Amino acid sequence: MDARARRPRVLLLTGGPLDGRSDADTELAAALRESVPGVEFTWFARWPRRGAPRRDPRVPPGRAVPVLSLDGVPRLRQHLQISVAAAVLARRVDLVHVVLAIGDAYPLCARLWSPLLAGRPVLHTVTGVRDARLLRRARPLGRTMALSSATARQLSTAGFGPVVVVPPVVRLDQWPLMPRPTGPTPKVLVTGCHGRGGGAEEAVRAAAVAARAGARFRLTLALRARPGENQRVLDDEVRALAEREGLRDVEVLGYVDDMWSLVASADVLLHVPWEPTDRTDIPLTVLEALSTGRPVILSDHPEFAALGDTVLRAPIGDARRTGHLLRQLLDRPHWWQVLSEQGRATMEERFAPERFGAQYARLYGELLGEELLS
Repeated sequence: MDARARRPRVLLLTGGPLDGRSDADTELAAALRESVPGVEFTWFARWPRRGAPRRDPRVPPGRAVPVLSLDGVPRLRQHLQISVAAAVLARRVDLVHVVLAIGDAYPLCARLWSPLLAGRPVLHTVTGVRDARLLRRARPLGRTMALSSATARQLSTAGFGPVVVVPPVVRLDQWPLMPRPTGPTPKVLVTGCHGRGGGAEEAVRAAAVAARAGARFRLTLALRARPGENQRVLDDEVRALAEREGLRDVEVLGYVDDMWSLVASADVLLHVPWEPTDRTDIPLTVLEALSTGRPVILSDHPEFAALGDTVLRAPIGDARRTGHLLRQLLDRPHWWQVLSEQGRATMEERFAPERFGAQYARLYGELLGEELLS
């Protein structure tokens, strides 16, 4: 059958099942599956399923390949299953789209996958570079995409060739604009990682500056531990730091299943790592908070430049400046409202699924030598 007489077939290759533990790679791959018109996708799904399978009207026809995963967390066993299956499936599709950050496992994955994927066009969306030193041992899998100009320049310098920038996407129907919470005490939500440079200690110290300047709020920290770290011990350390800084109304959380409810209950999002520690250039929580109408304060990293004046940026590691920005934002309702509306408008204009899907449809068409139908 002529490839032009049917929908092009695209294999979405990620480090874990799309319906497993949510991260930047799987979220973006799921958005691709829902947003790019005229394509028949193959993707990896968790098995056994939790509950009865149901038809999601947003997901176009395609094929879900089962991956044995009891808890949805991508581990070595899941990586191996996906690699073996991809070697077979790559021969049955027209294009392989890899959605994967460059982390510790990437150099090895690239060496394993390159011969397995040979003979098919490959598009690789790099959702982030966790450590620039890894680029010395990394090799491109095919045509490379990035989520920000800063990462595109980094990859091009490392030998990945011309890198096209396609900003990430937020599924706006899942993150509607919400009014500001009306509770008596505002909530400041902190996201980031435990440990050196992850943003937890920086946020606590900034919050203490705001509190000493007269701001009143509840501090909620949704923090992730890195692989091999003890989440409970690290949570206790953050609570102890908050107490030493004079903060009393503090809640420390680990992994959050219902992130929408947590973001919607907050007044402000604070994300101030010394160095970008997420698997994506612009953390998904930041984009989701802006979509919901929550003002965001960020440390001033180049990767965040695409957000422009939509967010408030503070010098990296400057707890005093960050704290005073937080106090002013909490004390000025009009400023809060302006930033809330501006954040949502930016998400609709630059990070909406329709724009995202159209950009990737053009890229798919270029690689496949055909025009995709909507």
